[in-house]
Amino acid sequence: MSAPPVDYYAALEVDSKATQQQIRDAYKKQALRHHPDRVAEGSPERSTRTKKFQQINDAYYTLSDTHRRQDYDASRNQFYGFGFGGAQQNADADEEVPRPEVPGGGFGFPWSAFGFGGSAKDEEDANRKSSEQFGSVFEEMMREQGLAEDDNQPTGKFWSLVGAVSGGAMGFIVANMPGAIAGAVGGNRLGAIRDKRGKSVYSVYQELEQPEKMRLLSELASKVFAHAIS
Repeated sequence: MSAPPVDYYAALEVDSKATQQQIRDAYKKQALRHHPDRVAEGSPERSTRTKKFQQINDAYYTLSDTHRRQDYDASRNQFYGFGFGGAQQNADADEEVPRPEVPGGGFGFPWSAFGFGGSAKDEEDANRKSSEQFGSVFEEMMREQGLAEDDNQPTGKFWSLVGAVSGGAMGFIVANMPGAIAGAVGGNRLGAIRDKRGKSVYSVYQELEQPEKMRLLSELASKVFAHAIS
């Protein structure tokens, strides 16, 4: 027996009848919550987070498109027995349950058609696709928070945040306020240079050091979560 495929609705923590906007909002929260950059590069938790993040991206890729979602729902209903008094909804992905085999191998359901898992050539390709998908939504979140222009160019508010993040890291290292101020100034100077080169907010994010990525994602997550419950 093999573990059943991931329930994408459970992965995003939404109801199977969720609207497209609800799915999009859920993706933002789950992607920020489980993003591997929320932990240090050497953390043993990073590998688990990376797999969870890919799963969340697979879920959003599938459910955000009307046609992919319809195909997935049809297969999901058949597998789990939804609507037929069958298997329990939102079954634990780690629980082993029988799967209906078909002649020649396989299980009769086109799961490889859903998510990046079926189309990615290898793990590196899956990571790249997940990053690209998150990048577009990251920039959308930045625009919503006034941290990016409509063309995804950073605003002064974004550079202030990057400066504060950089300053906080430097201040922690030297353990004094001048260090924090120096970091903030350095962050804004660096921002001015990058801004002239026309980089998007996500491009700037990708060039930050890991500690700065961790803090920036945490700052963004706090804003997104606060907005969601307000």
